Amino acid sequence: MSPAPFCPSWYAAKQRRLGKGCAFRLCLLSATLLLCLQLGLRRAWDAEAKPTTGHKTRLLPGGRRVDRANEATSRRQVTYIRSGRRRSAAEHTCCLQGAPPHSIRRKMIRWHINLQPWASPTPSLSNEAFRLLKYISTAQVSCNRISMNDLPGNPDNPRRPWSICLDDQFSLVHQIKSKQCRLYSLGLGSDDNQFEISMANSGCEVHRFDPSIKLAHVQEGQHLWYHRLSIDWRDPNPMIAAHKPHANTKKLGTVLNDFGHHKIDILKADMESAEWKILENLILEDLVEQIGQLIFEIHVHWPGFEVSGNDSTVVRYWYSLLKELELKDFRLFHTYKDLSKPQLFLKRKAFNASSCYTLGWVNTRWK
Repeated sequence: MSPAPFCPSWYAAKQRRLGKGCAFRLCLLSATLLLCLQLGLRRAWDAEAKPTTGHKTRLLPGGRRVDRANEATSRRQVTYIRSGRRRSAAEHTCCLQGAPPHSIRRKMIRWHINLQPWASPTPSLSNEAFRLLKYISTAQVSCNRISMNDLPGNPDNPRRPWSICLDDQFSLVHQIKSKQCRLYSLGLGSDDNQFEISMANSGCEVHRFDPSIKLAHVQEGQHLWYHRLSIDWRDPNPMIAAHKPHANTKKLGTVLNDFGHHKIDILKADMESAEWKILENLILEDLVEQIGQLIFEIHVHWPGFEVSGNDSTVVRYWYSLLKELELKDFRLFHTYKDLSKPQLFLKRKAFNASSCYTLGWVNTRWK
């Protein structure tokens, strides 16, 4: 009889471990195949099965199915977005706080305006001032009807500086007669509201923003609203606003979104030297494209809020702002030099200038 083969204990242990490892891998592979098979069968059953509820499904391009109940919910949400249709006089509403934006439009972000070249090879205050004063004293487009005397409810006042262009080619007169116009009036505590009342009596939807009124929103008549709100060139810091709930300042773009408005036929502003920065904000955010006519009272006796630089730089900045309006197809149709105000230009009596001018522009592309 031959002797038994030599088999050390460590060799036997190694063989046992290899056998267990192979068995474990085989079990794991089998479980994976079984899981994949079950998922495949379930998808096939779901694709072939009919809905068990009363909701119907709809097949979209790409094979995706949409439940009718979910689709109806989506449609109900979409109905809150404003359409481009103007509201009629009976549908006018105010202060739709939290209303969704009327559209989402990608805009190019601008951080500063494009400054115009200097008026002369060497920067000079006199050259810059004469260029600006000539620009704001010369109408760029002819408007034969800049009074409101022929509209109902407006007194005859030929010296009224707040004038609008009512020529047929600019469509505002048709909007007024059909009672589908909207006026925003920006002010700081002025008691003179005859222009707003006249426009409201003519059928325009008028919103006057004034931080001095006592209540947040006051309706006076059918078409006139007062809002305790100051229009600024920036939104307030949330931390500061939380401690001053009644000191409400907002950018015009924020107000438009809050109210659910997407167009302003007339924007009137008497902001006591804040108009330059507000106008800059309207240009940088492309809000001027949503405005039909601008009526601004501008002040030139000092640079204005947060306008810095030497005198010639300030005047160049003012002029560049007005040229930006021209690039947006706004044309000056009315200019009014207020001789009742101090005759000052940047704190000096010079250039035969008044400290205050009222200017009217019309958007020649406005429909």
